[in-house]
Amino acid sequence: MSDLPFGFSMPNDPDDESGRHGGGSGSGAGSGGPGGGGMPEGFPFGDPQQMADMLRRFADMMSSQPAPGGAGGAQSGSGINWSAAKDIARQIVAQKGDPSVPAGDYAKVVDALRLADLWLDQATDLPSGIQTAQAWSRSEWVERTMDSWVQLCDPLTSKTVRSMGQSLPEEMQSVAGPLLGMIQQMGGMMVGQQAGQAIGELSQEVVGTADIGLPLAGEGTAALLPRGVERFSEGLQVPDDEVRLYLAAREAAVHRLYSHVPWLRSHLSRLVAEYADGMSFDAAALEDRLGEIDISDPESLQQVLGGAEGGLFQPEDTPQQKAALARLETTLALIEGWVANVVSAAVSGRLPQAGALAEATRRRRATGGPAEHTFAALVGLELRPRRLREASALWAALEQARGVQGRDALWQHPDLMPGSEDLDDPESFVSGGNETEFDISALTEEGPGTSGRRPEDEEDGERGEDS
Repeated sequence: MSDLPFGFSMPNDPDDESGRHGGGSGSGAGSGGPGGGGMPEGFPFGDPQQMADMLRRFADMMSSQPAPGGAGGAQSGSGINWSAAKDIARQIVAQKGDPSVPAGDYAKVVDALRLADLWLDQATDLPSGIQTAQAWSRSEWVERTMDSWVQLCDPLTSKTVRSMGQSLPEEMQSVAGPLLGMIQQMGGMMVGQQAGQAIGELSQEVVGTADIGLPLAGEGTAALLPRGVERFSEGLQVPDDEVRLYLAAREAAVHRLYSHVPWLRSHLSRLVAEYADGMSFDAAALEDRLGEIDISDPESLQQVLGGAEGGLFQPEDTPQQKAALARLETTLALIEGWVANVVSAAVSGRLPQAGALAEATRRRRATGGPAEHTFAALVGLELRPRRLREASALWAALEQARGVQGRDALWQHPDLMPGSEDLDDPESFVSGGNETEFDISALTEEGPGTSGRRPEDEEDGERGEDS
């Protein structure tokens, strides 16, 4: 290309039209350039004095950033400031208005969660998982779920920031070290800002702690957001009490699952980590984007890192990434399918509009909202059950063939769970033997490292076990 980033052309390259070659105006990269006395010919960043000025400007810009929660805020190992992300999310919530939950609405939510949880006793063999029932404002949702967002997103966002140096060819890294370190620091800051933006926007769409099939407030703490419930019900023409009870049943069902299936949360975390490990970045595209950065203007870093089309780093699909994504989507579909079946059984005959509410929920989980799309673009991953209908049909068939207890017994160990091929042919899985009589001890003799391994995963080797 005609304008290589940061002056990586040789000074006398006849194809260099950037004006950074020796003797040209602008950077003055040669030893005769301004401020270049004593520097080797072809200094890769142009005028050393200009480079020093730019570094000072960048330091000033970084020092002007807020440091919430004390000195520097809470940062991940990659330098992502999650305390700043939380503050940004709360600012977004406050800008859009976030009144405290009135006492009357709080009582309605708590009563709905308790009643729906009782209904679930007849629909599943798993006991209640609710220790505390609450109603939250959107800012409370941000505050109480942030730790889970950090745990969920950090493997993905950290990989992106680390790749800012690793994706470049080795010879480029050797000469661009100072600037790449600066880009990584700026990248960590930008990722934190974008994460806060996305989580703040998500707070406008969520209805509780378990919208994505994972209890984000930790096990035992169930909560609904009255304003989120109100937004969900818009256009449905269903009484508010029915909507609240249906969503409460979903919230309670997710908590039952995670409270009594101890391997499930770590299994999902490992699949996300496997997905992150498989992320790869196009070095050629990276070089093109780096060429857009004006080294005399540190703010151009921010524009490139956080611009349209996802900013500087867009991951490429890799076989490892695709395999991990397939396993993750299957697990999410199985969770959502089980919840849908259990809730349907629990509210049947109790909520006249249960069918309409179930369909609205399916559409919502299948398509997601604007904020969910923004968040998926940030972390490079959509936490969506793409095969929800197939998973629901499989759980229904299992319940018909084995009863509630036999259906729920499959959650005893991940190796008992259906795989993606079973969603294609549920009848074969259901009729393939009595899985509930499988010897669990045979699977656990080697320890928890065997969790989540299925025969079709063997082609991936042991990567998943090390992640």
